[in-house]
Amino acid sequence: MKKRNKILKNSTKNQKRLYLLLIGLALLSFIIGIIFIFLISNDNKILIKDNLTSYFNNYNSSLELFFKTLFNYFIYIIVIWILGISIIGIPLILFMYLFKFFVFGFSLSSIINSFGFKGIVISLLDLFPHKFSFLIILLLITFYSLSFSIKLIKNLFFKKVINLKEAMSKYFKILIICLSISLIITLYEVFISSFFIKLL
Repeated sequence: MKKRNKILKNSTKNQKRLYLLLIGLALLSFIIGIIFIFLISNDNKILIKDNLTSYFNNYNSSLELFFKTLFNYFIYIIVIWILGISIIGIPLILFMYLFKFFVFGFSLSSIINSFGFKGIVISLLDLFPHKFSFLIILLLITFYSLSFSIKLIKNLFFKKVINLKEAMSKYFKILIICLSISLIITLYEVFISSFFIKLL
């Protein structure tokens, strides 16, 4: 009983460390994304502003946009999930995870830098809460993907016994949860967020 409690305690401690590591890396990537806008040339800043202006002016909700956005979210989640099974996919999982936080930070600073005070309002409508919520989903699927990979590594190379069927079942449920929430996020982004952006 004591041995089981010790194993459970160590497992919880390791999970907490992994969560904190992922959150720390995400914040670092987000900050780098914010700073990056100030490191590029003025010509590139003008180009970014023109692209953003064109994007917001032509942003219209439609079923085509809904399915395109949903597809992008689903693919991103599913790829990370599959990489979690592959063991060797850990570096790619981390890259995909950190890249999204970098893009979020860069998008936030680009909008504010391009449109000033109005950019704060636009960024709140365009990035919150849906795109921020997707980052939370990304944190969740990344955590479980890395955890699953680590379990497989311990099983294959260190002969640690795991209930693979139970672990896979839990891992699959996490995928379904993340995909379901992504569907809700997409509905909000395409049909609600775009409506408010058009009012500006």
